[in-house]
Amino acid sequence: MSLPIVFRAAARAEFDQAAEWYERQQAGLGGAFVASVQQVLDNIAATPQRYPAVFGDVREGIVPRFPYCVYYRVRANQVRVLAIFHTSRDPSIWQARA
Repeated sequence: MSLPIVFRAAARAEFDQAAEWYERQQAGLGGAFVASVQQVLDNIAATPQRYPAVFGDVREGIVPRFPYCVYYRVRANQVRVLAIFHTSRDPSIWQARA
């Protein structure tokens, strides 16, 4: 049974902005980014413990092909996505959401 994925508003905004940025760089690249993130989200929903805890109980799923990670917490009835975060940004930004 898969857990539902719930985004914090900041995480949704990061995801949307990154997809738009990639699409502006090259037609279709935004869609490829969304598909890569969605694969990580699908993996998380199906097996929430799959990715390692990196900051307390916050887990990190690495997005293939793109320099992004999905940071999330597992709750009893859902997965809360804290950030869709570029790896070169200051991690204290997403850590402050934890």
